Amino acid sequence: MRVYLDYAATSPVRGDVLEEMMPYLTGKFGNADSLHSFGREAALAVTAARDHVAEVLGVEPREVYFTSGGTEAVNWAVRKLGEGGALVSPIEHASALAAMKLRKKSRLLKVGGDGIVSAEQVISALDEEIGLVCVMAVNNETGSIQPIEEISKVCRERGVLLFTDCVQAAPSQDLKALCARADAVALSGHKLGAPKGVGALIVRKGAKLSPLIAGGEQERGLRGGTLNVAGIVGFAAALSFSQKNRELFCAHTGALRDRFERTIFARLGKDVKRDGEMRVPNLSHLTFAKGGEALLNLLDLKGVAASGGAACSSHAALPSHVLLAMGRTEEEAGRGVRFSFGLETTEEETDYAASAVAECLGG
Repeated sequence: MRVYLDYAATSPVRGDVLEEMMPYLTGKFGNADSLHSFGREAALAVTAARDHVAEVLGVEPREVYFTSGGTEAVNWAVRKLGEGGALVSPIEHASALAAMKLRKKSRLLKVGGDGIVSAEQVISALDEEIGLVCVMAVNNETGSIQPIEEISKVCRERGVLLFTDCVQAAPSQDLKALCARADAVALSGHKLGAPKGVGALIVRKGAKLSPLIAGGEQERGLRGGTLNVAGIVGFAAALSFSQKNRELFCAHTGALRDRFERTIFARLGKDVKRDGEMRVPNLSHLTFAKGGEALLNLLDLKGVAASGGAACSSHAALPSHVLLAMGRTEEEAGRGVRFSFGLETTEEETDYAASAVAECLGG
């Protein structure tokens, strides 16, 4: 049996999403910036998708900027949103941590051993040099849900912009509420059943945003590059489906995640530790006594796909920066494994995967 438990890395393109995209991959293939009928047809599709995304998120269409994905959206926000330095949480995606180094007067926040960045930690770190706070809504490794509402209140009281990476939050969290609390939000299509290579940065009215990619007038002159029309259409469709079906997603994946963990803990006991608190229902990050890359390889041989953390960093063979920030040792931080579930995951697959993990570890 082959079992895919790495939905946090990417998800399959939904059939209904592909159906929406197909006309713009074939007959309606025009460049949205061309002035002829083919171009106008493509431009109308982009406008309709932008309007749809705005409606789903409760924002204005002009606040929606399409990107090549989450990494670009995060880079754009961290590097080019607002003025002054940035406070960035140490558990952010690698794209945020790398982008922070390119912004002057920026520094890291602190995080608790539970994987949560508190509003109090933000308050203690703020000073007159800081113009932007960056805290992701859901951590992409542990699944910990961050207190964005409380952090938002602090930022607004201090007159500081708040950016939140919602790439991992999108399948399970209320994005309309998150967009209402943040000045900017990053999203990625392939976590939701859209294709890879498309995402969005939502920037609320009044927040200053400078261009990241020069050389074109696309996206109101702020993001050069020919628009991925089919991807944008697919992104809008997938985002809409995901937000309409959040309760179903949470119920289904949460039941499977808990079923999976019950088996793991029953068979391995003290040799496994759960990472993170206040987690989203679709994600389980576990540290094993003999986990890490060796376990992932054994699971792959049994047909089970999981990961050691963010897929963007999985080839680096380094300890998890998230677990290190939470106070784990380098040795401990190299033994974690992330299992993530989707609507397509079945009970049979879940049981097979749990048994495979236990068997690989002698349980």
